[in-house]
Amino acid sequence: MPRAVPLTRNDFQLFREIPTRWMDVDIYGHVNNVEYLSYFDTAVNGWLIEEGVLDPRNSETVFLVVETQCAYFAELTFPGTVTAGIRVSRLGGSSVSYEIALFADESETASAQGRFVHVQVDRSTRRPVPVKGERRDLLATILQG
Repeated sequence: MPRAVPLTRNDFQLFREIPTRWMDVDIYGHVNNVEYLSYFDTAVNGWLIEEGVLDPRNSETVFLVVETQCAYFAELTFPGTVTAGIRVSRLGGSSVSYEIALFADESETASAQGRFVHVQVDRSTRRPVPVKGERRDLLATILQG
């Protein structure tokens, strides 16, 4: 499989800033690879919460992560700011696939990028339910054509 080519900021219209933390850094002096997936989760869910379409404590439906993937191109460090570019690559009946790129400070090319898949489920039964209404409309605003 050919290596992915880093995306650029021009590939996204939605961005979220995330400061790196001292605890994110590993013994090698860079942000540990597991933190990149945490940044994906923080970027997506922070956006959904701020837009008022998700209340993690009270919404009748919630999103569960069912798949993640990440390709690494350059190190992220502390202190620093990670800018996450977010777009929807597929909006299914009950699932949404995101493409997320992480940019270090003012860099124009991604330090890492990946795929992040949510399935919307009923909070109680954990069974998939359709994404509709305001949530679907919001997700459609960043759907790639």
